[in-house]
Amino acid sequence: MAEAAAPARLADLDVEARLARLDELLEEVESAPGPATRAATDAVRLLTEVYGEALARVLDQADAPLAERLADDELLGHLLVLHDIHPEPPEDRAARAVERLRPAVRERGGDVEWAGVDGDVARVRLTSGGGCGSGCGGGGGGGGDVSAAVREAVLAMAPELTAVEPVPEAPAPAFVPLTTLKRRGAP
Repeated sequence: MAEAAAPARLADLDVEARLARLDELLEEVESAPGPATRAATDAVRLLTEVYGEALARVLDQADAPLAERLADDELLGHLLVLHDIHPEPPEDRAARAVERLRPAVRERGGDVEWAGVDGDVARVRLTSGGGCGSGCGGGGGGGGDVSAAVREAVLAMAPELTAVEPVPEAPAPAFVPLTTLKRRGAP
């Protein structure tokens, strides 16, 4: 007896397109007047709860390595977050998001480092090229783009967090000429 081929999986772009279309359809349903709107939104909510429960049961049966692989999958990871069953704490997911962005930020001449969580706010150290810290000019120099990318990546991985804020850099020590350090009256 021939073994059946595994069904083809959707490419990430196809999943994104379907999710965008789903958002559009849900907006249409929610804006429609009448009792059918409530029934449709209740049906979607209940279906989402049932699928979340099914996903939680799969996770309950998974050993640690499998649970980690499931959580690392972008789509599954988002679903685990959506259903509040992700096995990894939000702080760890946010830190991983920052580390994944770090090479791209470094390519632009800057750097980003995870600094932790304060309450429900993620904290990062963000520097741009030329030694300029996160407070450098707000104009189109790309620093805002990097900040926005970091914020988007962190909140996508850990939506439980409410914001992403920079940690101010410690000022560089001022240069003090050696001659000013010599004691007065010394030769």
